[in-house]
Amino acid sequence: MKLGRRAFLGGVSLAAIVASSQRALAQVLGYPRAIQGPMIGAPGPDYFTVWVRASGAFEVVLEYALDQDFRTVLTGGRAIASTDDDCCVVLKAEGLQPDTDYWYRLRFAGEPDRHQPLPYRTRTAPAGPADFRVAFGSCCRIQFDPDQRIWNAVRAIEPDLFIWLGDNIYGDSDEPAILADLYGRQRVVERLEPLLRSTPQIATWDDHDFGYNDSDGHSPYKASALKVFRNFWANPSYGEPDNPGVYFKQSYGGVDFFVLDGRYHRDETTKTDDASKTMLGAAQKAWLKRELKASRAPFKILAAGGGWSSAENEDGGDSWGVFLTERNEIFDFIRDEGIGGVVCISGDSHMGELNCIPWSERGGYDIYDFCSSPLAQMPAVRNLRQTPEVRIRDSWTRSVNVGVIRFDMTGPTPTLTYTLHDVLGEPVWDPLVLTPADLVNGVRTWDAKADPKELQRLERFRRGGGYYGYDPTPGWPNRPYYDGASD
Repeated sequence: MKLGRRAFLGGVSLAAIVASSQRALAQVLGYPRAIQGPMIGAPGPDYFTVWVRASGAFEVVLEYALDQDFRTVLTGGRAIASTDDDCCVVLKAEGLQPDTDYWYRLRFAGEPDRHQPLPYRTRTAPAGPADFRVAFGSCCRIQFDPDQRIWNAVRAIEPDLFIWLGDNIYGDSDEPAILADLYGRQRVVERLEPLLRSTPQIATWDDHDFGYNDSDGHSPYKASALKVFRNFWANPSYGEPDNPGVYFKQSYGGVDFFVLDGRYHRDETTKTDDASKTMLGAAQKAWLKRELKASRAPFKILAAGGGWSSAENEDGGDSWGVFLTERNEIFDFIRDEGIGGVVCISGDSHMGELNCIPWSERGGYDIYDFCSSPLAQMPAVRNLRQTPEVRIRDSWTRSVNVGVIRFDMTGPTPTLTYTLHDVLGEPVWDPLVLTPADLVNGVRTWDAKADPKELQRLERFRRGGGYYGYDPTPGWPNRPYYDGASD
């Protein structure tokens, strides 16, 4: 049937009216806005970065100012959100002053977010050596703890930088949509949101956000997991152009942080531990050696998901304890190249730990490993079945916890002070203080730094007794006599 010209034009007018009504309705009910975020990402002395997940595929613009009233509005980065990236974007404000407060806000499709009408404040990194705090942790399972009281303590500590050390979500899935959903749920935890909006966040992953429990570089899903990870974090970089992953270097306040990827290129844990077995892969390991050798920072922090000590050198171990040949190669390289100031941080173990690998016995210096775990997960008592080279402090299994390192790089002698804080924010140990002079070849510090009780336990263990006073089973320490909870 033919339509007359007048009828056709009438239909067009009706369609236009309907479309206009739909747009008006969308503005009322579904206006462009943030679904999750904003979150501050990797920091610099002349810039800050902002991550946000938009409610649709439209332009997102970052605005910032030196005052809360935005008397002078400055425009930062802009990007078009895409459904291919879960509508996540990372924006940057550049050309800024170091160590300075800035207020920021976001516009979505040209409009402010009606759910977040007030701006947020963040701070650029210092340009040189500074006095600052870094907090870190791992194992954050929203399915176990949706309230996550630990963030009250973290906010009260007022870190200048937060490092996520893996198991940041418990996806345990090969479905990108499942991983994205859990990231989204974690980003709207009420106690966490103020920290995300003000404090720079950087991250690596471990098995539960990489894939399934204990998964490795043979996972057929690792490329899709990496894409989701990149969508939801604002790290300074991701691996190298010819070597994918989440490893990168971040400098802050005169300290260099080397954040490592222990999953994407990892061999299976059951492989014989010899020179061919790798956690990092050849390219990442070569990158780490180059960057360590080039660094002139008094302290160099190696950050990884799993612990650096030999504690998990056992059946079912998943940490550096079952990659000791490669770990020792790295520590020997540090010694042989005369690279001072290296300290390790880690997660995954479901307990707070302060351990030491006494490389002074091999011509180097003692390398300390600070472990914070969990942030929001059930603590474990794996300490009953594990013995690292040296425990400097007793393991902490009574509550969730967060690690804090205070760096004072401003005086004639830079210092690093480590504490572990419980869910109420109380320090659970006496602080450990290190200076660059403690971290040079030929210097032994572990026995002077360790708690006397830990030295007694170590001596009892070396005489053939149980570390905690229990009689060991045959095969100790390579076979557990306590079946603790699995991660």
